[in-house]
Amino acid sequence: MRMPIGFDDLVDDVMSSAPETIRVFLAFRMGCVGCPIACFHTVDDACREHGVDRDAVLEALRSVAAKAMA
Repeated sequence: MRMPIGFDDLVDDVMSSAPETIRVFLAFRMGCVGCPIACFHTVDDACREHGVDRDAVLEALRSVAAKAMA
């Protein structure tokens, strides 16, 4: 069972452990997929860098991951 995705999780870890979340990063127009910085940036860092609502991104990531586990 996976732990809920959090703001402090590394983007690369999120995408690696829950590949279904890749579409969330793409939907928010975040260039994290394939980015060499993804292994260093947290979800919070990425949201700040891309100027997106961090709460909306986290909610979407958790929702997609939960549906995949169901």
